[in-house]
Amino acid sequence: SRLAPDLRRKHLLRVGAELFAEMPYDEVQIEEVARRAGVSRGLLYHYFASKRDFFAAIVEGGSKELAQLTEPDPDLPPLDRLRTSIDAYLDFVERYEHSYLAIHRGGASADRKIRTVVERNQRRFERRTLDLLTGGAKPSPVGRLAIVGWHSFLVTTCLDWLEHRKPDRNAVRELCVHTLVATVIAAGRVQTGEAPALP
Repeated sequence: SRLAPDLRRKHLLRVGAELFAEMPYDEVQIEEVARRAGVSRGLLYHYFASKRDFFAAIVEGGSKELAQLTEPDPDLPPLDRLRTSIDAYLDFVERYEHSYLAIHRGGASADRKIRTVVERNQRRFERRTLDLLTGGAKPSPVGRLAIVGWHSFLVTTCLDWLEHRKPDRNAVRELCVHTLVATVIAAGRVQTGEAPALP
């Protein structure tokens, strides 16, 4: 059926997102995307210059969706807000497993456009976490660095979890929560010059 250009583009992105979620990046063929979308291969290339451009647009849309899904509920206590956001993050990671692996570990991760989108999304998530912890106040350099490091921990943990599926999902969420709390405490101790506290 004939669609207006903006609606056609959204339709192609939706079909592409579903396909990239189903299989690894390298196995997705543009011909299959076109077939599922009910369009010609040439029409798909009219909207997107290459497979990488197409995937970058999908990642851009996914980052916006992830930002909405992980928006903290201001009516919840801070720890519940954090748990809810991480749960939403894990939902997203599971649903778009192959895309998540592609942008963080696969060949697509080296693409400059894709890296720009991913890094912008990381900065957004880090700022949101900092706002949650500081009430919107400007963090110290140590506090900011602690959150940047924790976000890398979150991504690496999710990648390993997708590969092994152990421990269970609740344990992964709680590990991320406890690690963030411990990271914030450690940053505070560094700020005041306290010695490390071993368990």
